[in-house]
Amino acid sequence: MGLQFRKRKRLDKDSWVNYSGSGASVSRRFGPVTVNSRGGFSVRLGPGLNFRGRWR
Repeated sequence: MGLQFRKRKRLDKDSWVNYSGSGASVSRRFGPVTVNSRGGFSVRLGPGLNFRGRWR
């Protein structure tokens, strides 16, 4: 396990820019679904329960 760097900057109510050691990406929330510019998505299924996956 190594050291990780992550930072998040909010752009507006439902979008933000994520900074990490591997670069930057943009995320946007559409209701319970969040998608990002690297092909990932997350769906909120309930309190404390998420499903994460990748388009690519």
